Amino acid sequence: METGTTGGTSRPEWVGLPGGLLTLRRLLLVIWTTLLTAVTALVLGLTAGPAWAALAALWPAVLVWGWVLLGRNWRSWRYAERADDLLISRGVLWREETVVPYGRMQLVEVTSGPLERRFGLASVQLHTAAAATDAKIPGLVPGEAERLRDRLTELGEARSAGL
Repeated sequence: METGTTGGTSRPEWVGLPGGLLTLRRLLLVIWTTLLTAVTALVLGLTAGPAWAALAALWPAVLVWGWVLLGRNWRSWRYAERADDLLISRGVLWREETVVPYGRMQLVEVTSGPLERRFGLASVQLHTAAAATDAKIPGLVPGEAERLRDRLTELGEARSAGL
């Protein structure tokens, strides 16, 4: 898989996140809203009466709203490898683009928690000298995360050796 800028163009080729991250986040949303619906209905039904238990219907509305927002957020995440830096872009309402120069990278980590491993996902965490430019790319396939880590480490060593 070829990424980054090719040829003499200055426009990066953006790569989006795989769908596994969206699936994981939506599953967690369904689990939590189902649990909160049941608890709200039970507690209000036992303490305030069945009429108040109907307020538990707000949680399914939160589920629908969250489902849409998670999809929009997932589509907003992308990254691009360029000749001298890595671009990470995210955000729907407030767009945020992080530029991490390869020569400034001090550490590149690949992490994967238990849920991420279950869904075949990993995250790449980039650490630089300035804490404000630390960046993370969540929800990558482990093979792509390791490839990206190795490439960024290689480019980082090459760029910092020239300083």
